[in-house]
Amino acid sequence: MRNRVLRKVAVTGIGVVAPGGVGVEAFWASLFQSAPPRTVRTIEEFEASEWMDHRTARRLDRVSHLAVAAAHEALTDAGLLADPAAAPSSTESQLLTDGIDQTRIAITLGTGIGGVDTLEAQMGVRAERGDRLVSPFTVPMTMPNAPAAALSLRYGIQGPAQTITTACASATDAIAMGARLIAEGRADVVLSGGADHSLTPTCVAGFRNMRALSPTGFSRPFDTARDGLAASETAGILVLEPLESALARGARIYMIVAGSGSTSDAHHLTAPSPEGAGALRCMTEAIDDAELVPSDVAHVNAHGTSTPAGDLAEARAIATLFGAHRPPVTSIKGVTGHSFGAAGAVEAVAVAMTYATATLPPTVGVTDPDPEMDIDIVTTGRAWEPGPVISNSFGFGGHNASVVFTPPPAAS
Repeated sequence: MRNRVLRKVAVTGIGVVAPGGVGVEAFWASLFQSAPPRTVRTIEEFEASEWMDHRTARRLDRVSHLAVAAAHEALTDAGLLADPAAAPSSTESQLLTDGIDQTRIAITLGTGIGGVDTLEAQMGVRAERGDRLVSPFTVPMTMPNAPAAALSLRYGIQGPAQTITTACASATDAIAMGARLIAEGRADVVLSGGADHSLTPTCVAGFRNMRALSPTGFSRPFDTARDGLAASETAGILVLEPLESALARGARIYMIVAGSGSTSDAHHLTAPSPEGAGALRCMTEAIDDAELVPSDVAHVNAHGTSTPAGDLAEARAIATLFGAHRPPVTSIKGVTGHSFGAAGAVEAVAVAMTYATATLPPTVGVTDPDPEMDIDIVTTGRAWEPGPVISNSFGFGGHNASVVFTPPPAAS
């Protein structure tokens, strides 16, 4: 078994909900526009009732609502829904196309804290009205694996349904896990990505008191004036399949998941290693796993949260790894804000669209790039010759995750 040939992993569907827009088209367009100053960025146009019936919505936390919406778009995009024209809010389960073995479909999702919105609300109910009025669904709504469970129930998925919680690295780690399931032949389709809604009053107060949030409401990754992150909610889902199967059914292939890396800083609970040592090892591991060398990389989709220490550490790691090669670097968090456990998923969707359009999105919010950072920051949309991309996610606890994507086969 250890000598088996690993299958190549194709991305055949993408779905996203983010502060810039619900759906891939609106999301992608938003990345090329300035964003208003908001320290907390919610998806104001999102209504769970568009994606599920009222009874189901009441039994799911908002983090699961977001995951369901993104998954529906991704499966529709991949051509795997039996009736894509059916209303996604139907009371019946959404059926997948014939010929798919439900036991061979898997789910790998990342999240930061899970249904913390429900937890905080029900704690308030208990404090104000007593134990008997606490919802009996509090625990299943709050548990971090609730979004994965919701997708399993909605689509009848019977393979592994796994949840990764490695802080802001969660979704990227989840994509790496999903790709391994495909590569090793343990699943034939994987819904992979992440969802996060860690925007409760207590969470926001905690971020503010640790001075992580931008007091101005502007997210300025890699800018001299960066003063903290903008907290947000998002969900992003990728459909992963074996490349051979995707080609055989004529699926659109956005990109290939070619390699991944995961390391720990072992430095500090919230601060990154100052010189980006853990990030450097993580990127190096991912590039090695993809059987590439640093000079092959054509673009870096950066973590870039707009925090003073975090951006500098990542920039130093990028500069050390790539040297004079200097691949262009983008962070989309100037628009999306930082969605913690889901960040790597929405950024993977952005990479898919970068391939689809041969265009690099700008790092919105940058007007004066920090001179201490010897990297090529993309400040306006830029035409791009598709090549390997590395996407980074670094989180509290010193968790680091990177995934390398490569272009789809020319024939697709």
